Amino acid sequence: RVNHCVVVDENPHYKGMIQKVTSYIAWGEITSESLALILKNRGELTGRVKITDDYVAENTTYASIDELSEAVCSGKTILKNVPKLRCVFRLHPPRKGHRGIKKTYTEGGALGYHGKEIVSLLKKMR
Repeated sequence: RVNHCVVVDENPHYKGMIQKVTSYIAWGEITSESLALILKNRGELTGRVKITDDYVAENTTYASIDELSEAVCSGKTILKNVPKLRCVFRLHPPRKGHRGIKKTYTEGGALGYHGKEIVSLLKKMR
């Protein structure tokens, strides 16, 4: 959906699915800091309840959202292991706009593979 974010593992199955829809989405590698920012600002549990450090400490083996995001980025765990966490994040439209959706990122637009530069787009949509 428009202005939504999903974090997936980097494996051949997801890579093939992303390649099929690459002209309709913006994608790239996320850092643990940007994942922590998304979890703190947009992370929700079922029932539209915000996720907190206390909830993460009580229901997972990690003490905070920052530790959880580092574990997800290093591949030690996945977000689906957090009970009741909604894995689809509803983001704000990009502040100050985006670069257009008629061109790919390499041509000056916003769609397609961003690499590590996806972090700047996520910060605009926090």
